[in-house]
Amino acid sequence: HAILLSFIGHPEIFPLVFTAKTQEIFSCRADEDVTKENCFKLIKKEDIIQDLNTRAAISDFHPVKKVVLEYPGEELLVVFDANFQYGQNFYLVASEEAKENLLKPPENEEEKEEENGEGTLEVQPYKPPVPKPWVSLGSEKEVEEESVKETALKIKYMISQARRKFGAPIEFTDRNASCTAGSYVECTSYEDKTFSIKMLEKDMGVQMIPKIREASTQTRWTYPKNAATQYFPRQLSNEERESLSSKKLEEFLTSVHLRMEIALQQNEIMNAFFDDWKALAEDESSSGGKPNIYLKAYQSFTDPKNRTISCICWHPTIYGIIAVSPREQLSYEEQVSLSDKSLLPQSIIVLWSFSDPMHPQLMLECPEDTYCFQFNPSDPNIIAGGCVNGQVVLWDISEHEEKLQNAKTVADDIELSLVQVEQSSPELPQVKYCALSSREHSHTKTVTDIHCLPDYFQGVRTNGALENKAQTSVQLVTCSSDCSVLFWDIPAIELLRQPSSEKISILDTSKPLDLCWKPLMKINLYDSGIDTVYGTTRISLRELHCHYKTSEKPQSLDILELLNTDRPGMNTSSSKLEVLESISTGFFVGTEDGDILYSDWKGEIDNDSAKPVSQKHNQMYTIHTETVNTLQKSPFFKDIFLSIGGRNFAIWKEEVTNGPILQSSCSAGRNTAGHWSLTRPGVFFIGRDDGHIQTWDLMNKIYEPSHVHNVSNSAITFIRPWIASPMQHFLAVSDDLGVLHVLELGHTLNYPLRNERANVLDYFEREAKYLKSCEQEFQ
Repeated sequence: HAILLSFIGHPEIFPLVFTAKTQEIFSCRADEDVTKENCFKLIKKEDIIQDLNTRAAISDFHPVKKVVLEYPGEELLVVFDANFQYGQNFYLVASEEAKENLLKPPENEEEKEEENGEGTLEVQPYKPPVPKPWVSLGSEKEVEEESVKETALKIKYMISQARRKFGAPIEFTDRNASCTAGSYVECTSYEDKTFSIKMLEKDMGVQMIPKIREASTQTRWTYPKNAATQYFPRQLSNEERESLSSKKLEEFLTSVHLRMEIALQQNEIMNAFFDDWKALAEDESSSGGKPNIYLKAYQSFTDPKNRTISCICWHPTIYGIIAVSPREQLSYEEQVSLSDKSLLPQSIIVLWSFSDPMHPQLMLECPEDTYCFQFNPSDPNIIAGGCVNGQVVLWDISEHEEKLQNAKTVADDIELSLVQVEQSSPELPQVKYCALSSREHSHTKTVTDIHCLPDYFQGVRTNGALENKAQTSVQLVTCSSDCSVLFWDIPAIELLRQPSSEKISILDTSKPLDLCWKPLMKINLYDSGIDTVYGTTRISLRELHCHYKTSEKPQSLDILELLNTDRPGMNTSSSKLEVLESISTGFFVGTEDGDILYSDWKGEIDNDSAKPVSQKHNQMYTIHTETVNTLQKSPFFKDIFLSIGGRNFAIWKEEVTNGPILQSSCSAGRNTAGHWSLTRPGVFFIGRDDGHIQTWDLMNKIYEPSHVHNVSNSAITFIRPWIASPMQHFLAVSDDLGVLHVLELGHTLNYPLRNERANVLDYFEREAKYLKSCEQEFQ
């Protein structure tokens, strides 16, 4: 390749290696036929072609065969390169012009002057230069492109003042900008896509010079040592030979023979260099070995409409069944602008199975896109969801429970495309909702979070909670961006499961379901001091359950009493129930502005009044710079909460009132989702807007994640772990492209470390004690 490449500045020169045979054939032997002073040799083109035909690839002209065949002249110039200027002993000149310049160099001007020295020098009169007309070669276009011009129109503002205020005295007052609504606007930085265009070409000049560096070295000096080499074998003397055969040596060998034999046997049986300290380690990572794989791709499910996924829920009792709620990424203005609602895809909740990743097992019809939903802890066949229009929906999938348990791959003879799956077909059943809340009494904006209350709650009251002796989850709590929190009673499950002919008309799913389901209590979040409302995105109660009961079918409330009373749940049967005084009624709330509110739904109002409860919050914390997308209680500690929003996260303790006990620093990207680990108290997962999953382990590192795993190229929208078996734990992750990724957790994340719960609790207690001491010092 080096021979075929032309040199920079000399494209007509091709270096060649001439062997002795070639030099003899063409009479160009080095230092004999050609020398350093007489280095030129003309070779006929016919002779070179004949040599190429005779010796083929062995010929030294074979690398430049194409150049020789295309040469226009009859003779080619070969130059002997004695100084190896071009790297070889010869080089070929491949142009007539270069050949003429080498054979007949132009005469120097000095020689001409010497030849014409005898003649007279004629002095030419001075002629001023005449300007030539401008010939455009396109340079003015390049100058025009490089110049900076203002293309956007300038906006003109005119600021005026009322005439009655002219000459009025100016009064200055002090106020806290953070406590007054609209006093200041925070403009957070964001990545502008206009400046993320990749530059393909750029004109620039670079000057390269060698770097000058001073360095010193010194040879390593070692101490001199005496050394000796033995060239002859050492022979024992007669006295030494007699000492070896002495009786004393024989007795010594006899005494240590048995111990030496046992030691040799032990070396063969066990490893003498085995490190017992490393064997006591909990896992491979703590012993210095290769760490276990944290997350491993297991399966994925794709939405055919490429809709984003807003919520994920695992089926509590059936292995491999996972439900997702796809949602269109349209703003409210875009939805209103659509004249025909049929253009939007059908609003559904899809149930997938591990056994058939290509086809859904069940679809739940929704009146609008579902933003959040949850399985009932007492009866997993009951699903409650919150829609984008503010309504709350209930589904009953008990008729399809056997199909989900026996989910199998679709047969080869039934070829259903992904588009056909979206349509209603006999192979894919669609479940219509069995109860729908009233539009008048529901939220006015999107339901952003929904939870089932614990199974020991029965009647939510403004002065507390009543004991539920049936031990069934019969109530819900929802929150919305309309600054309200609603408590609901779940209608009677037995009545919902009656045949359609026996159902009352108000629950007929073929008719509009308005005015059939009302909330028990409504809490408005506001601040009377500064007249501010808070758009709620997440809610977390201390008394929420984390595990599901599946022992037997629950007993439900009487739906006739719920529908015929003005205040559902205030019937006479509940008067015999005891009020749970030890139950905490406090709850944390995350807002659209990134604030964390701690409030209490236990209020003091007239029980006969039908007005909603207007609750003023107790504490407000401004920690996150953007909307709070995760607010979750720890499954191991009732008073520990995790909040995620914007570029940081925080861990809260319920008794600590002066801020979070742990707060992360601001990161480069945004945190979009998160969830606690179900098995390790000190581990939680955070999803990022760049498609990565961060695994935080408080037992390992507090200032940075222990592991980062790339899942997708788009933002993570939701994270939900699940324990399938003691040996198999999963993590469901959805992205903004509508793809559901199921990851299998490694051994390190499945089992807690020794005394991990006690160590994490001790860490939280120390941080809380430190914050309380700081608060006392400032006071």
